[in-house]
Amino acid sequence: MKTYSLKQKEIKKDWFLIDAKGLVLGRLASYISRLLRGKHKTTYTPHLDCGDNVVVINAEKIKLKGKKIKDKIYHRHTGFPGGIKSEFAGKILDGKNPERVLQMAVKRMLTDNKLSRKQLINLRVFSGENHNLEAQKPTLIDFGKMNTKNV
Repeated sequence: MKTYSLKQKEIKKDWFLIDAKGLVLGRLASYISRLLRGKHKTTYTPHLDCGDNVVVINAEKIKLKGKKIKDKIYHRHTGFPGGIKSEFAGKILDGKNPERVLQMAVKRMLTDNKLSRKQLINLRVFSGENHNLEAQKPTLIDFGKMNTKNV
């Protein structure tokens, strides 16, 4: 029996829509990273971008368990000496770009290489109810009903 290896021209990408209202950040991010990598498909190939496109709406209404809303700190560096900047997760969610929390969580669950940067382009996160990707006809995934712990 030969091992099947997917080729670039055989890749078929689907579109999925997830409503993040009331969902737990870590559980949702791990599920999205699995969809982006393509590990849910039988034709999964580690060295190809065979994952699907994911659209997430209502990112500002995502939930964090425990005291993470007050205690979780995101660090970034400007590149200059002494240029480390820190922000709390609650401040980011209440701020101008609340979708960054979900994007960073998914990014950190992917491997750090060129392929994961290509896969991360397939993730679109919107902070509100509206999105501009109706033409792709994304399939709605009710992630909250998959497990009671997701909500």
